[in-house]
Amino acid sequence: MKTTLTAVRVDLGAVGGHLQPSELLVSSVRASVEEKTDNLLIDCWVNFTGDDITILCTHENGIDSPKIREALWDAFEKGVATAGEQGLYGVGQDIRDTGMTWAAKGLGPALAEMSFAERPNEAFLIFSIDKALPGAFNLPFYLAFVDPMHCPGLILSPRMRQGFRLVIMDVLYKEYDREIELNAPEDIYNMAALLRDQNRYAIRRIESRSTDEQAVASSTTRMSNIAGKIMGKDDPVAIVRIQDAFPAAGEVVAPFQIGPYVGGFMRGCHHGPLMPVPLSTKVSYFDGPPIVSCAAFGLREGRLTPPVDVFEHPMWDHVRTRIADKAVEIRRQGFFGNAMQPFETIQYGGLVNILRDLDERFEIRRIRLTDSWTDS
Repeated sequence: MKTTLTAVRVDLGAVGGHLQPSELLVSSVRASVEEKTDNLLIDCWVNFTGDDITILCTHENGIDSPKIREALWDAFEKGVATAGEQGLYGVGQDIRDTGMTWAAKGLGPALAEMSFAERPNEAFLIFSIDKALPGAFNLPFYLAFVDPMHCPGLILSPRMRQGFRLVIMDVLYKEYDREIELNAPEDIYNMAALLRDQNRYAIRRIESRSTDEQAVASSTTRMSNIAGKIMGKDDPVAIVRIQDAFPAAGEVVAPFQIGPYVGGFMRGCHHGPLMPVPLSTKVSYFDGPPIVSCAAFGLREGRLTPPVDVFEHPMWDHVRTRIADKAVEIRRQGFFGNAMQPFETIQYGGLVNILRDLDERFEIRRIRLTDSWTDS
Protein backbone atom coordinates (compact mmCIF):
# COMPACT_ATOMS: atom_id res chain seq x y z
CA MET A 1 0.00 0.00 0.00
CA LYS A 2 1.31 3.43 -0.93
CA THR A 3 1.40 6.34 1.47
CA THR A 4 -0.08 9.62 0.26
CA LEU A 5 1.04 13.05 1.41
CA THR A 6 -1.51 15.84 0.98
CA ALA A 7 -0.31 19.39 1.70
CA VAL A 8 -2.62 22.39 1.59
CA ARG A 9 -2.16 26.15 2.04
CA VAL A 10 -5.30 28.15 2.81
CA ASP A 11 -6.13 31.72 3.88
CA LEU A 12 -9.19 31.65 6.13
CA GLY A 13 -8.69 35.05 7.74
CA ALA A 14 -5.99 36.93 9.62
CA VAL A 15 -5.29 39.42 12.37
CA GLY A 16 -4.37 42.98 11.42
CA GLY A 17 -5.19 42.59 7.73
CA HIS A 18 -2.94 39.98 6.13
CA LEU A 19 -0.34 39.49 8.89
CA GLN A 20 -1.05 36.12 10.52
CA PRO A 21 -3.97 33.88 11.52
CA SER A 22 -5.09 34.01 15.14
CA GLU A 23 -4.04 31.28 17.55
CA LEU A 24 -7.68 30.31 17.98
CA LEU A 25 -8.15 29.94 14.21
CA VAL A 26 -5.10 27.68 13.86
CA SER A 27 -6.22 25.64 16.87
CA SER A 28 -9.70 25.26 15.41
CA VAL A 29 -8.38 23.94 12.10
CA ARG A 30 -5.88 21.66 13.86
CA ALA A 31 -8.55 20.16 16.09
CA SER A 32 -10.82 19.49 13.13
CA VAL A 33 -8.07 17.76 11.15
CA GLU A 34 -6.87 15.73 14.14
CA GLU A 35 -10.40 14.37 14.59
CA LYS A 36 -10.01 12.63 11.23
CA THR A 37 -6.96 10.64 12.38
CA ASP A 38 -9.29 8.19 14.14
CA ASN A 39 -10.50 6.68 10.87
CA LEU A 40 -9.56 8.53 7.66
CA LEU A 41 -6.11 10.01 8.19
CA ILE A 42 -3.00 8.32 9.54
CA ASP A 43 -1.33 11.48 10.79
CA CYS A 44 -1.38 15.26 10.36
CA TRP A 45 0.47 18.49 11.08
CA VAL A 46 -0.89 22.05 11.09
CA ASN A 47 1.12 25.27 11.17
CA PHE A 48 1.16 28.73 9.59
CA THR A 49 3.50 30.90 7.55
CA GLY A 50 2.37 34.49 7.05
CA ASP A 51 -1.42 34.70 6.98
CA ASP A 52 -1.96 31.23 5.46
CA ILE A 53 -2.38 27.95 7.31
CA THR A 54 -0.46 24.88 6.12
CA ILE A 55 -2.03 21.46 6.60
CA LEU A 56 -0.11 18.24 6.01
CA CYS A 57 -1.98 14.91 6.06
CA THR A 58 -0.84 11.32 5.57
CA HIS A 59 -3.26 8.62 4.44
CA GLU A 60 -3.75 5.65 2.09
CA ASN A 61 -6.55 7.05 -0.07
CA GLY A 62 -4.35 8.16 -2.96
CA ILE A 63 -4.28 11.53 -4.67
CA ASP A 64 -7.49 13.34 -5.67
CA SER A 65 -9.44 11.52 -2.97
CA PRO A 66 -12.95 12.99 -2.48
CA LYS A 67 -12.97 11.75 1.12
CA ILE A 68 -9.76 13.59 1.97
CA ARG A 69 -10.92 16.79 0.32
CA GLU A 70 -14.27 16.67 2.06
CA ALA A 71 -12.49 16.21 5.38
CA LEU A 72 -10.22 19.17 4.72
CA TRP A 73 -13.13 21.26 3.52
CA ASP A 74 -14.88 20.55 6.80
CA ALA A 75 -11.80 21.86 8.63
CA PHE A 76 -11.84 24.97 6.44
CA GLU A 77 -15.49 25.66 7.23
CA LYS A 78 -14.88 25.33 10.95
CA GLY A 79 -11.93 27.67 10.61
CA VAL A 80 -14.03 30.19 8.72
CA ALA A 81 -16.64 30.08 11.48
CA THR A 82 -13.94 30.78 14.07
CA ALA A 83 -12.46 33.59 11.99
CA GLY A 84 -15.89 35.15 11.58
CA GLU A 85 -16.57 35.01 15.30
CA GLN A 86 -13.30 36.82 15.96
CA GLY A 87 -13.85 39.42 13.28
CA LEU A 88 -10.68 38.53 11.40
CA TYR A 89 -9.87 40.16 8.08
CA GLY A 90 -10.53 38.36 4.79
CA VAL A 91 -12.62 35.58 6.30
CA GLY A 92 -12.67 32.58 3.96
CA GLN A 93 -10.58 34.40 1.36
CA ASP A 94 -9.41 31.19 -0.33
CA ILE A 95 -12.79 29.43 -0.17
CA ARG A 96 -14.18 30.42 -3.56
CA ASP A 97 -16.38 27.50 -4.52
CA THR A 98 -19.09 25.37 -2.92
CA GLY A 99 -17.62 22.21 -4.38
CA MET A 100 -14.29 20.44 -4.15
CA THR A 101 -12.99 20.63 -7.72
CA TRP A 102 -9.46 21.56 -6.66
CA ALA A 103 -7.76 21.21 -10.05
CA ALA A 104 -4.08 22.08 -9.92
CA LYS A 105 -4.88 25.59 -11.07
CA GLY A 106 -8.58 25.56 -10.31
CA LEU A 107 -10.71 26.63 -7.37
CA GLY A 108 -9.83 26.75 -3.74
CA PRO A 109 -6.67 26.49 -1.68
CA ALA A 110 -3.16 25.65 -2.92
CA LEU A 111 -2.73 21.89 -3.04
CA ALA A 112 0.24 19.53 -3.49
CA GLU A 113 -0.10 15.73 -3.32
CA MET A 114 2.19 12.77 -3.79
CA SER A 115 1.76 8.97 -3.40
CA PHE A 116 4.69 6.58 -3.09
CA ALA A 117 5.95 3.36 -1.54
CA GLU A 118 7.85 4.39 1.55
CA ARG A 119 11.59 3.88 1.62
CA PRO A 120 13.11 2.31 4.76
CA ASN A 121 14.22 5.80 5.81
CA GLU A 122 11.69 8.16 4.24
CA ALA A 123 12.62 11.85 4.54
CA PHE A 124 10.90 14.87 3.04
CA LEU A 125 10.48 18.64 3.32
CA ILE A 126 7.38 20.84 3.31
CA PHE A 127 7.90 24.35 1.93
CA SER A 128 5.26 27.03 2.56
CA ILE A 129 5.45 30.39 0.78
CA ASP A 130 3.46 33.49 1.65
CA LYS A 131 2.98 36.64 -0.43
CA ALA A 132 4.35 35.15 -3.65
CA LEU A 133 3.35 33.30 -6.82
CA PRO A 134 3.81 29.56 -7.51
CA GLY A 135 6.76 30.47 -9.76
CA ALA A 136 8.69 31.53 -6.65
CA PHE A 137 9.93 27.94 -6.41
CA ASN A 138 11.36 27.99 -9.95
CA LEU A 139 14.89 29.15 -9.26
CA PRO A 140 15.58 27.28 -5.99
CA PHE A 141 14.25 23.98 -7.33
CA TYR A 142 16.03 24.39 -10.68
CA LEU A 143 19.33 24.91 -8.88
CA ALA A 144 18.71 22.07 -6.43
CA PHE A 145 17.80 19.46 -9.06
CA VAL A 146 19.59 20.59 -12.21
CA ASP A 147 22.73 22.58 -11.38
CA PRO A 148 25.83 20.70 -10.08
CA MET A 149 27.23 24.02 -8.84
CA HIS A 150 24.49 23.93 -6.20
CA CYS A 151 23.80 20.19 -6.07
CA PRO A 152 27.09 18.23 -6.00
CA GLY A 153 25.07 15.03 -5.71
CA LEU A 154 24.51 15.24 -9.46
CA ILE A 155 28.18 14.32 -9.93
CA LEU A 156 28.87 12.47 -6.67
CA SER A 157 25.85 10.16 -6.39
CA PRO A 158 25.52 7.35 -8.98
CA ARG A 159 21.75 7.28 -8.43
CA MET A 160 21.45 10.92 -9.46
CA ARG A 161 23.71 10.79 -12.51
CA GLN A 162 20.83 10.35 -14.96
CA GLY A 163 19.31 13.62 -13.81
CA PHE A 164 15.70 14.61 -13.27
CA ARG A 165 12.52 15.15 -15.24
CA LEU A 166 10.75 18.48 -14.67
CA VAL A 167 7.06 18.96 -15.42
CA ILE A 168 6.45 22.67 -16.01
CA MET A 169 2.98 24.16 -16.14
CA ASP A 170 1.66 27.16 -18.01
CA VAL A 171 -0.30 28.68 -15.12
CA LEU A 172 -1.88 31.40 -17.27
CA TYR A 173 -3.64 28.90 -19.52
CA LYS A 174 -7.17 28.90 -18.12
CA GLU A 175 -9.12 26.14 -19.87
CA TYR A 176 -7.09 23.04 -18.98
CA ASP A 177 -3.79 22.01 -17.42
CA ARG A 178 -1.16 22.87 -20.04
CA GLU A 179 2.22 21.37 -19.17
CA ILE A 180 5.47 20.15 -20.67
CA GLU A 181 8.01 17.51 -19.60
CA LEU A 182 11.68 18.41 -19.92
CA ASN A 183 14.70 16.29 -19.04
CA ALA A 184 17.89 17.46 -17.35
CA PRO A 185 20.62 17.74 -18.38
CA GLU A 186 19.56 17.65 -22.07
CA ASP A 187 16.89 20.34 -21.75
CA ILE A 188 18.44 22.68 -19.19
CA TYR A 189 18.49 25.61 -21.63
CA ASN A 190 14.84 25.01 -22.47
CA MET A 191 14.03 24.83 -18.77
CA ALA A 192 15.76 28.14 -18.18
CA ALA A 193 13.87 29.74 -21.05
CA LEU A 194 10.56 28.87 -19.38
CA LEU A 195 11.36 29.09 -15.67
CA ARG A 196 12.79 32.61 -15.99
CA ASP A 197 9.16 33.76 -16.37
CA GLN A 198 7.80 33.08 -12.90
CA ASN A 199 4.48 34.75 -13.71
CA ARG A 200 3.58 32.28 -16.46
CA TYR A 201 5.49 29.07 -15.82
CA ALA A 202 5.88 27.07 -12.62
CA ILE A 203 7.38 23.72 -11.71
CA ARG A 204 4.56 21.30 -10.99
CA ARG A 205 6.42 18.03 -10.52
CA ILE A 206 9.97 16.66 -10.52
CA GLU A 207 10.82 12.98 -11.01
CA SER A 208 14.01 10.95 -10.82
CA ARG A 209 15.08 9.60 -14.21
CA SER A 210 16.99 6.73 -12.59
CA THR A 211 14.08 5.42 -10.49
CA ASP A 212 11.03 7.20 -12.01
CA GLU A 213 10.04 8.11 -8.46
CA GLN A 214 8.48 11.49 -7.80
CA ALA A 215 10.69 13.90 -5.87
CA VAL A 216 8.63 17.12 -5.89
CA ALA A 217 4.95 18.04 -5.92
CA SER A 218 4.16 21.75 -6.01
CA SER A 219 0.88 23.64 -6.08
CA THR A 220 0.43 25.69 -9.23
CA THR A 221 -2.72 27.66 -8.48
CA ARG A 222 -3.03 31.26 -9.70
CA MET A 223 -6.02 32.71 -7.90
CA SER A 224 -6.39 35.49 -10.46
CA ASN A 225 -7.50 32.79 -12.93
CA ILE A 226 -10.49 31.86 -10.80
CA ALA A 227 -12.55 34.93 -11.58
CA GLY A 228 -10.34 37.04 -13.84
CA LYS A 229 -9.25 39.33 -11.04
CA ILE A 230 -6.87 39.29 -8.09
CA MET A 231 -8.40 37.23 -5.26
CA GLY A 232 -5.23 36.44 -3.35
CA LYS A 233 -1.47 36.05 -3.67
CA ASP A 234 -1.49 32.31 -4.49
CA ASP A 235 0.85 31.37 -1.60
CA PRO A 236 2.10 27.97 -2.84
CA VAL A 237 3.11 24.81 -0.98
CA ALA A 238 5.55 22.10 -2.06
CA ILE A 239 6.47 18.58 -0.97
CA VAL A 240 10.10 17.59 -1.62
CA ARG A 241 11.44 14.08 -0.95
CA ILE A 242 15.16 14.08 -0.12
CA GLN A 243 18.23 11.82 0.18
CA ASP A 244 19.03 8.54 -1.60
CA ALA A 245 18.13 9.05 -5.29
CA PHE A 246 17.15 12.65 -4.56
CA PRO A 247 19.21 15.68 -3.47
CA ALA A 248 20.16 15.93 0.20
CA ALA A 249 18.30 18.32 2.49
CA GLY A 250 21.17 20.80 2.42
CA GLU A 251 21.31 20.72 -1.39
CA VAL A 252 17.61 21.57 -1.60
CA VAL A 253 17.55 24.39 0.95
CA ALA A 254 20.89 26.05 0.09
CA PRO A 255 19.61 27.91 -3.03
CA PHE A 256 17.08 29.75 -0.88
CA GLN A 257 19.97 31.84 0.49
CA ILE A 258 19.84 33.81 -2.76
CA GLY A 259 16.60 35.51 -1.79
CA PRO A 260 15.50 35.88 -5.43
CA TYR A 261 13.09 38.65 -6.33
CA VAL A 262 9.64 37.14 -6.78
CA GLY A 263 6.22 38.45 -7.69
CA GLY A 264 3.76 39.10 -4.87
CA PHE A 265 4.53 41.23 -1.80
CA MET A 266 2.00 44.02 -1.10
CA ARG A 267 -1.40 43.35 -2.75
CA GLY A 268 0.27 40.70 -4.90
CA CYS A 269 1.40 43.43 -7.31
CA HIS A 270 5.06 44.02 -6.46
CA HIS A 271 8.42 42.30 -6.48
CA GLY A 272 10.35 41.46 -3.34
CA PRO A 273 13.10 39.09 -2.21
CA LEU A 274 12.04 35.68 -0.92
CA MET A 275 13.15 35.43 2.73
CA PRO A 276 13.63 32.03 4.43
CA VAL A 277 12.01 32.21 7.88
CA PRO A 278 11.27 29.92 10.86
CA LEU A 279 7.93 28.20 11.15
CA SER A 280 5.02 30.28 12.50
CA THR A 281 6.44 33.56 11.19
CA LYS A 282 4.09 36.46 10.44
CA VAL A 283 4.57 39.09 7.75
CA SER A 284 4.93 42.78 8.54
CA TYR A 285 6.97 45.13 6.34
CA PHE A 286 4.84 46.18 3.33
CA ASP A 287 2.73 43.10 4.11
CA GLY A 288 5.84 41.04 3.56
CA PRO A 289 8.46 40.55 2.43
CA PRO A 290 7.65 37.31 0.59
CA ILE A 291 8.62 34.51 2.97
CA VAL A 292 9.23 30.77 2.82
CA SER A 293 9.35 28.28 5.70
CA CYS A 294 10.58 24.69 5.62
CA ALA A 295 9.69 21.77 7.88
CA ALA A 296 11.64 18.49 7.66
CA PHE A 297 9.98 15.18 8.50
CA GLY A 298 10.72 11.51 8.83
CA LEU A 299 8.00 9.02 7.87
CA ARG A 300 7.27 5.41 8.78
CA GLU A 301 4.00 3.68 7.87
CA GLY A 302 2.35 7.06 7.45
CA ARG A 303 3.39 8.31 10.90
CA LEU A 304 5.23 11.61 11.01
CA THR A 305 8.14 12.47 13.24
CA PRO A 306 7.99 15.86 14.95
CA PRO A 307 9.19 18.44 12.39
CA VAL A 308 12.60 20.06 12.28
CA ASP A 309 12.44 23.81 11.64
CA VAL A 310 15.02 24.02 8.84
CA PHE A 311 15.41 27.79 8.58
CA GLU A 312 15.65 28.29 12.36
CA HIS A 313 19.44 28.17 12.37
CA PRO A 314 22.11 30.86 12.98
CA MET A 315 23.26 30.64 9.35
CA TRP A 316 19.88 31.87 8.16
CA ASP A 317 19.98 34.88 10.50
CA HIS A 318 22.79 36.26 8.36
CA VAL A 319 20.85 35.46 5.19
CA ARG A 320 17.73 37.20 6.50
CA THR A 321 19.67 40.37 7.27
CA ARG A 322 21.00 40.53 3.72
CA ILE A 323 17.60 39.81 2.20
CA ALA A 324 15.97 42.46 4.40
CA ASP A 325 18.39 44.97 2.88
CA LYS A 326 17.28 43.85 -0.59
CA ALA A 327 13.64 44.36 0.37
CA VAL A 328 14.22 47.88 1.68
CA GLU A 329 16.26 48.82 -1.37
CA ILE A 330 13.66 47.81 -3.96
CA ARG A 331 10.92 49.50 -1.95
CA ARG A 332 12.82 52.78 -2.35
CA GLN A 333 11.61 52.70 -5.98
CA GLY A 334 7.97 52.83 -4.89
CA PHE A 335 5.74 52.24 -7.91
CA PHE A 336 8.51 52.64 -10.48
CA GLY A 337 10.03 50.04 -12.79
CA ASN A 338 10.71 46.53 -11.52
CA ALA A 339 9.45 47.38 -8.04
CA MET A 340 5.97 46.61 -9.36
CA GLN A 341 4.83 43.84 -11.65
CA PRO A 342 3.91 44.73 -15.25
CA PHE A 343 0.38 45.77 -16.14
CA GLU A 344 -0.44 42.52 -17.92
CA THR A 345 0.41 40.57 -14.76
CA ILE A 346 -1.22 42.70 -12.10
CA GLN A 347 -4.83 42.79 -13.33
CA TYR A 348 -5.67 44.51 -10.05
CA GLY A 349 -9.16 46.01 -10.11
CA GLY A 350 -8.26 49.59 -9.20
CA LEU A 351 -5.35 49.85 -11.62
CA VAL A 352 -7.31 48.21 -14.44
CA ASN A 353 -10.11 50.74 -13.94
CA ILE A 354 -7.67 53.65 -14.00
CA LEU A 355 -6.11 52.48 -17.25
CA ARG A 356 -9.51 51.94 -18.83
CA ASP A 357 -10.65 55.45 -17.86
CA LEU A 358 -7.41 57.04 -19.06
CA ASP A 359 -7.55 55.17 -22.35
CA GLU A 360 -10.54 57.27 -23.38
CA ARG A 361 -8.57 60.47 -22.74
CA PHE A 362 -5.66 59.63 -25.01
CA GLU A 363 -5.51 61.52 -28.30
CA ILE A 364 -3.96 60.36 -31.55
CA ARG A 365 -2.09 63.14 -33.33
CA ARG A 366 -0.95 62.49 -36.88
CA ILE A 367 2.08 64.47 -37.99
CA ARG A 368 2.08 65.48 -41.64
CA LEU A 369 5.28 64.87 -43.58
CA THR A 370 5.46 68.57 -44.40
CA ASP A 371 5.64 69.29 -40.66
CA SER A 372 8.62 67.03 -40.16
CA TRP A 373 11.88 68.68 -39.15
CA THR A 374 13.56 66.81 -42.00
CA ASP A 375 11.67 68.96 -44.52
CA SER A 376 13.74 72.13 -44.69
